[in-house]
Amino acid sequence: MTLASRFDMPGQIWSVAAQHPSGPLFTTTYGANPLETVVSSVDLSGRVLWERAYPGTGRPRSRLSASGTLWLARPTDGGGRALEGIRPDGSVDRSVALPCRAGEEVAAFVVLGDGFCVSWAGAAPVLLAPGVQPSRVPRVARYSREGHCLWSTPIDLGPVSHPGLLEMNAETGWEIQMSAPRQPSWVEASHREPLLVSGDRLAAGFTDGRSGVGRTFFLDLVSGALVAVTDPAPSGRKAIAGPGAFLIGALGYGECATRGFDRDGAQSARWECHGAMTVDGLGAARGPARSVGPSCTSQFRLLTTSNSFVDGPHLADHHTSHPAVDTNGTAVFWLGGKLLAVDSDMTLRELFASKDDRSVLGRTLLLDRGRVVQSLGSEILVFRTDMAALGNGPWPCGDANLLGNPVLE
Repeated sequence: MTLASRFDMPGQIWSVAAQHPSGPLFTTTYGANPLETVVSSVDLSGRVLWERAYPGTGRPRSRLSASGTLWLARPTDGGGRALEGIRPDGSVDRSVALPCRAGEEVAAFVVLGDGFCVSWAGAAPVLLAPGVQPSRVPRVARYSREGHCLWSTPIDLGPVSHPGLLEMNAETGWEIQMSAPRQPSWVEASHREPLLVSGDRLAAGFTDGRSGVGRTFFLDLVSGALVAVTDPAPSGRKAIAGPGAFLIGALGYGECATRGFDRDGAQSARWECHGAMTVDGLGAARGPARSVGPSCTSQFRLLTTSNSFVDGPHLADHHTSHPAVDTNGTAVFWLGGKLLAVDSDMTLRELFASKDDRSVLGRTLLLDRGRVVQSLGSEILVFRTDMAALGNGPWPCGDANLLGNPVLE
């Protein structure tokens, strides 16, 4: 296994996607300052095909459509928000203005076949005009291709707490007690996988910006009606488990779990581990995951239908990239300066090793001819391996892998 190429991008990388397994790559990064967003197209040798800079919000957000149009969320000159479509050759397809309220920001979005879904939350103060306050009422909305709002559903996170969230103050008599449920000071979209669409359902995660405790809201994609909502829990990784089904993780305050939810939003399973799960075409979920216990181990694990899991090889840490899986069932991911592969028999192989311990990890992409792409900070690494072609499954080897657009339609 060899490192085929390594190249720098304009700033920290937030997204890497590809329309085709042969490339090129489409990247979204910071620019010269935190409020500038740069989108680029580069080939697998690092040659820049085109590059465009836009005013940003401090959190670059983009999605690649199946047609190869890269959609970018950006501020408009009038202080509004728009989705800009950029063609594969770097020219602008069109700009879709999104009607929004004062103090709102595009917190997350996905591209549908006939339009877009957007999570809205309060904008950062640096983006607001004088006298305008961040919106305190998040919402999820669906739009047509032209930007017409089809529905908009307000989100009420409500007072949140968690058994592991403790406090000690005059109200508790200076004794350590579980924090009482409190209305959040501000609400933001979940950090990981904030908006997923599967079949006729979507899962939108929102959290209390202070504690990180949040809920996932399951909505009907056609009407926007609220189907169900999870109990408050520390925010964790999420995944599409199948048509209308999701995996929702929780990590923090002593909780380390993954729960399965069906199309009705009912909990169908719970596993006492949490990590970057992949779901294959048969619905089997596996990935690098940690568990809570005396050893607090991190291992590659297979989740079973009996709410238990099968332990695979031990891992040195739990901070991994999200794996990609090939047609042989082998998962490839980055961990602690190493490119690792775990095959369907749970055998671990080291494909590449370095002393690079950077923790700002992007997704792992599996392209053709066994090429693996990994982003680290502002760098992209391209490896030549013996991996087979990208596998087919709901997560992340569907649209959420190459396209970086978490939609299973």
